[in-house]
Amino acid sequence: MKHSTSKRNYQGKNILVTGCAGFIGWKVSHLLLEMNKNVIGIDNMNNYYDPALKKWRLNILKKYPNFKFCKVDIGNYKKTKKIFADNKIDAVINLAARAGVRASVEDPWVYLDTNTKGTLNLLECCKDHKVKKFVLASTSSLYASLDMPFKEVSKSDTPLAPYSATKKGAEVLCYAYHYLYGLDVTVLRYFTVYGPAGRPDMSIFKFLKNMEAGKPIPLFGDGSHTRDFTYIDDIADGTIRALKPVGYEIINLGSDHPVQLNYVIGLLEKYLGKKAKIRRFKLHPADVTATWAHIEKAKKMLGWEPKMPLEQGVENTVNWFLENKKFLKSLKWKD
Repeated sequence: MKHSTSKRNYQGKNILVTGCAGFIGWKVSHLLLEMNKNVIGIDNMNNYYDPALKKWRLNILKKYPNFKFCKVDIGNYKKTKKIFADNKIDAVINLAARAGVRASVEDPWVYLDTNTKGTLNLLECCKDHKVKKFVLASTSSLYASLDMPFKEVSKSDTPLAPYSATKKGAEVLCYAYHYLYGLDVTVLRYFTVYGPAGRPDMSIFKFLKNMEAGKPIPLFGDGSHTRDFTYIDDIADGTIRALKPVGYEIINLGSDHPVQLNYVIGLLEKYLGKKAKIRRFKLHPADVTATWAHIEKAKKMLGWEPKMPLEQGVENTVNWFLENKKFLKSLKWKD
């Protein structure tokens, strides 16, 4: 059966979005609310970075009458199960995750609890409450080969850090529940998401904060490593399109346009109007040297392709940073 590629053709009305106060979860929830969907948002509001930014995002969502918030950790099966019992849910978009490749090396247990066990809890609830659609946020960090662009069939079983290993665990659990219980699953492998109101632990916002303050930016390696930077609005659009029935599919969402980190630093200098001072660190062994998404499958199956040019996306991000400078200065930033 051929399914429409329009994101607005998905007929489910009640969408559970985990990690709704996180960067991607917030934008996905916002778009769904604008589409007049009912969003049940879950977030544990953890302090991986300053929760004040999560509250800022959450306050935007709370303005919508069709948004319901539950402060719950998906690693807690009992509390997660109650949300399913108390709400009619047509689909789940699982964006709750412990992020950060380097941080996962320091504390792998919390990554296992959220990324793998949390996904298992959600899958069990979907099975028990006959929720038929599940979208899982996964990561390009699973691709460890140098054969690029990375295709969905590229080698992904040699993760370099607990973060990507726990995401791989979530992916294969999803397949097991698809096979056993007929759950329709789309696994999305995201490539370096950036944009306004992004995560302060990511390179772009760390660089902006330090450049604005006249401090050196922390650069791991010589800046020649490449990333397939993908704008948040494009990622959110692709995520919502992934609600269409597919059976079980893994799909890349990336810009298909990798650039060196040095080029992004140059763009930040241009739009901020300040020269970056650089403090260099040795490249972390868990860091991959390059990412590049092959996105033909996303184009074909979801009718999706990225729209935002990197230069415009970085300018938008710098403008948001400047417009919210006072608020951002109040955040507790981790070095």
